[in-house]
Amino acid sequence: MTAHDVIADLTAGAEDFDRMVAGLTDEQWTLPTPAEGWTVAHQVGHLAFVFRIAGLAAADPAAFTALTQRIGTGFGAFDRAVNAALAEYLVLPREALLARWRAERDAGVAALAVVPDGTLVPWLVRPIPAPVLCAAGMTELFAHGQDIADALGVQRRHTDRIKRIVEFVVHTWEFGYQANDLTPPAEQFRFQVTAPSGEQWTFGPADAAQSVTGSAVDLCLLATRRRHHSDLGLVATGTDARTWIGLAQAYRGPAGRGRAAGQFASSPSRA
Repeated sequence: MTAHDVIADLTAGAEDFDRMVAGLTDEQWTLPTPAEGWTVAHQVGHLAFVFRIAGLAAADPAAFTALTQRIGTGFGAFDRAVNAALAEYLVLPREALLARWRAERDAGVAALAVVPDGTLVPWLVRPIPAPVLCAAGMTELFAHGQDIADALGVQRRHTDRIKRIVEFVVHTWEFGYQANDLTPPAEQFRFQVTAPSGEQWTFGPADAAQSVTGSAVDLCLLATRRRHHSDLGLVATGTDARTWIGLAQAYRGPAGRGRAAGQFASSPSRA
């Protein structure tokens, strides 16, 4: 994962998200999304805040560290900080919030783009490379964009840029266990997924006894908890892998309720 390539993919992903929300009406801005208690406006405000603090971490690490010391780094601290920050965004009318999102997005991407190669950026639990933080940003765009798409009743078109998110899901495969106070298995899983283009992507040892196969989009929907595993076409082989698909998540913090089985008729990757 090179810094240049992932910045380009993050930029394109953010532009895709912007196109989905740019022409919405005031009424659509207030539509409820599958995330309980959150409207479309909440989703946009959340992403604005995420890009804001990502840009702060890249441009002013000392200020970011001071911020995280104030809000805490324990499990759930970030969620509480996001919820508190949302009030600042939700008082804005639609056009002002849209402008704020774009400003935070542009500033965050610009700050991440100039982080020197090999430099770690402070983040919520530990410092991480800037390309990994960009992939985390793409995962946020994917997840909250799906919430908005579900609220609007539209189908999203994915490209092979989603590989960045798949890589992030594989990188964070232990988070679901941690969120449920469980010890992750010692054995690494094998992931074999099909890209939107039809290309095959594989991760992990070829001889692993535990494996997950299926659509790359489905894997991302699973790990962002935007679809219940029973509504996806993923196949888990092995006891540990079957347990994992029931608790997978690619983000820190409490697992939350996720989506219920049968809540959506089919996976967007198979619609």
